[in-house]
Amino acid sequence: MTLHLGILQTDSVLEDLQPRFGDYPTMFEGLFHAEAPSMTFTTYNVQHELPQIHDCDAYLITGCKLSVYDDFLWIRELADFVARAIEAKKKILGICFGHQLIAHFFGGEVGPAAAGWGVGVQSSDLIRTPSWMSYVGQPPPQLHLVSSHKDQVLQLPNGAEVFAASEFCPISGFTLGDEVLTIQGHPELTTEYSAALMGVRRELLGEAVYQAGVESLQKGTDERLFTQWMVSFMRQENWQSATARSRQNHG
Repeated sequence: MTLHLGILQTDSVLEDLQPRFGDYPTMFEGLFHAEAPSMTFTTYNVQHELPQIHDCDAYLITGCKLSVYDDFLWIRELADFVARAIEAKKKILGICFGHQLIAHFFGGEVGPAAAGWGVGVQSSDLIRTPSWMSYVGQPPPQLHLVSSHKDQVLQLPNGAEVFAASEFCPISGFTLGDEVLTIQGHPELTTEYSAALMGVRRELLGEAVYQAGVESLQKGTDERLFTQWMVSFMRQENWQSATARSRQNHG
């Protein structure tokens, strides 16, 4: 099955960092192409345009420096698009800002984290292992991803289930029905990019947070595994149908 993913771009990489690292759509395309070479992509700058619901098989909401509760019309319009896409049974992936947007507009709560900035490589425990994880293989006990956020999901949206949690970020990842998969971390970001971004924000972060973030970059990261999970999640109904057919044929 060829998947056509719509990248809902909410922000851009800082101009000074783009020559070295590219912009978010390029990062995500490279990430997915490594695991699903047949995937195709269309990017929509959602501050100016939104797709038609059926333009793509699935949609991914990128990170953004703004907060989901900031009063901008495009944020509310994006949330309305997501609601209609879910009704149409489209798969939705929410990354950082996308994770928070779905919580905020679907009955949850988002706000500044009491613990402050989360930067560098953050680890979360896998407290639930849905079928889209196990289809890829036995999930590890923890997930390690580059992070960069000050806001957090403080309360789950209606009907959501947490699958990743940590003491620092208790709602690190959740699903909402069979349509929505979100994560607070950034599978698209490398540790090199994280180091560069923390360098730009060093004064904003404060020296203690900056140093801890830099030290955390020595950890291994699981962006490849999480990308496999995202692909499995988007193809979930197809996997389940194939498994059911196999059981019928060999029962």
